[in-house]
Amino acid sequence: MHCDPPPAEDDEEPVSPEEWRRRFAEEARSEQPDLASLCLLIGAVADPGLGQRGIDAAEIELDRLAGLLPYRPGGPRAWAAALSELLGARCGFLGGPADYQRLESSLLHEVLRRRRGLPILLSVVWMEVARRAGAQVYGVALPGHFVVGFGEPPTSGAIGEPVADTGDVVLADPFAAGRPLTGADAELLVAGATGEALHPSMLSPARPLDIVLRILDNIRAWAAARPERSDIGLWAVELALSLPSHPARLRYERAQLLVERGDFVTGAEELEAYAAIVANIDPATADRLRTQARAARSRLN
Repeated sequence: MHCDPPPAEDDEEPVSPEEWRRRFAEEARSEQPDLASLCLLIGAVADPGLGQRGIDAAEIELDRLAGLLPYRPGGPRAWAAALSELLGARCGFLGGPADYQRLESSLLHEVLRRRRGLPILLSVVWMEVARRAGAQVYGVALPGHFVVGFGEPPTSGAIGEPVADTGDVVLADPFAAGRPLTGADAELLVAGATGEALHPSMLSPARPLDIVLRILDNIRAWAAARPERSDIGLWAVELALSLPSHPARLRYERAQLLVERGDFVTGAEELEAYAAIVANIDPATADRLRTQARAARSRLN
């Protein structure tokens, strides 16, 4: 059995970016949003060449990888070891510092192709492959570093205990090719990212829509560091705004991007709409937003 996916097929009829965004919003608001589908729809918005055939091929690749796992290898530790052997050792899924500089590292279809990505996207690959094979698996959104958990999610317990050695829960780091994490490892990851102690709530399963929002946050951060790619920042914030729950401040970010890109009228309207939202709790900020809206409109003259 080989790790390499089958070759891609021929071209197909293109789908408009607006249609991909509509499908993303529809999936996000469904009763049980599908994580892989949402990630691939982000990829379709980012990459006009992906298409429905590319999305289908990525889903098939996840199925194919799941089929390479041994049949029900055992408990959480055995599942984590099997995923590490297949995805980390045999197939070479992992990450490194350079992957933080590439947009492809946040796109599931590209991570499946390159076998490189950010921690959260590599974790999505692990979760989707493991889930298809029958494992009890979930994402763990540690501050600054996303990992995966196998077994029954913890509800309480002493943080000082080695999580990976309890037998009930095993944490693994797909960014490090599946390295198992002890409780001390998780504490170090959190301390390095925030300077704070690991709280039990940080080990709770991440919900699919929260994972998607975090992926879009990463894309927005990537674009913000590259002003010439404000187009990417704009579609990322607009996808985030189509999620059922999102930070209200994203409306302000969208307004700023619209103004930066020369759409002064729509940007001003967004600034005024956001001012109306915050007026009752922060009148000074609302006044400042209205001033920014007037300044945006004045640039039309």
